[in-house]
Parts: sequence; C-alpha cells; structure tokens
Amino acid sequence: MTEIALFPIPNCVTFPGTTTPLHVFEPRYREMIKHCIDNDVLLGVCHTQAVVSPGKESDSLEEALSSNQATYRPYSVFSAGPVALKQILEDGRQLIDVHANRRYRLIEEVQRLPFLVYRCEEFNDSPLTADQLEEAESLKEKLLKRLIALLANNPEVVDLLESEKWQHMTAVEFSFQLFGLLRMESEVQQKILEMRSSIQRLQLALELLNKIPGANLQ
Repeated sequence: MTEIALFPIPNCVTFPGTTTPLHVFEPRYREMIKHCIDNDVLLGVCHTQAVVSPGKESDSLEEALSSNQATYRPYSVFSAGPVALKQILEDGRQLIDVHANRRYRLIEEVQRLPFLVYRCEEFNDSPLTADQLEEAESLKEKLLKRLIALLANNPEVVDLLESEKWQHMTAVEFSFQLFGLLRMESEVQQKILEMRSSIQRLQLALELLNKIPGANLQ
C-alpha cells in the first residue's frame, strides 16, 4: 500500500508517463505540495465524478473546508507520481509539474483535512501472452503510421512521433502516452485509464482515428 495525496480536478485525467503542469493557488493545496515534497509523498491528479451543494456562508472555516471537499468525489482510479516545484510566485502561488508514472486505486481514506490523503494500491494491466505482446506492438506501429500521416501539416508533433523516444517506446507505454496527446472527453479518458489491457487501449485509439479525417491533438 502507498499513501498518496490527492488533487481532484474536474475533467482532468492524467496518464502514466505524462507530465501535468499545474498552477496551485489555494492555501490548502500549497500546503499539500509542500507536504509531498518534504516527505517524498506521491501526488495523484484525478478527475471527479459527483457534485453536491456547497457549504453555507455561515459555516466555520473547518465546516467550509469539509463541505468544499465534499463537492467532488474522486474517481477511484488515477495516475500519480512525484512533484517538481518549478517556481513560487511573489504572492505564494506555485507552479509545479506532476510526473505521473503509475496508476493507482483508492483503498482507504487516511486524511480529509486540510487535503485528502488516501492509502492506495497499484492498478496494473493484466499480463499479456507472447502473442498478445506481438499484437500490441503491431497495433502501436499502425497507430504511429496513421498519426504521422494524419498530422503531416503539423511538423512539431510529427517530429515528436518520429523521435527515438516514441519509436522505441514499448506498446504498453505508448498505449498510455498516446492518450496524453489525444483530446477527448474526460469521461472517455477515464474509461481508457481504467482499461487493464494495452491491446484494448490501442484498438480503441485506432478505431477512433480511422473514423475521423484528421486527428485532434493537443
């Protein structure tokens, strides 16, 4: 089990192998970032799934914080990784990068205030056979060729896809990092994040790309 500080952000789904830049301004989340850095605690950035009524104006600070925490419910599967503090602005706001490297699943809440901490377990893919690994690599090659053809007028992204890093990336790594590039609705991204097979993720990506005349990339 791993204790992870949780940063719930509506419509924000992160994938392993991607870096998420964030602008942190709320005091409790600035405290959370300091806690993560000082104690080598991982930070999980996750999409939220339920909204309830906010606290009343008459609430105490603790009641208001608790109520605000209750305005969202984090999805149980998310990506997490170490935090890099890039800059602290004059007013205390922070610019950070979250280097997501693994998927996790929430198991038990450890702390609610002033920020969420959960005990979590890794959420891994189901093992693939040798034949399935070969199939995944084949799908990866098809996707790379399809994307490069679709994005011929976007040399910056084409250069990225043709780089040694992307060309030699494993199919499993590619099946996550690909969705760090593709834009789609957050609910769809969350479903993809929860898939436990690189083949399933790659087949879906190929299906989506084959249905459209161009790729909508970030």
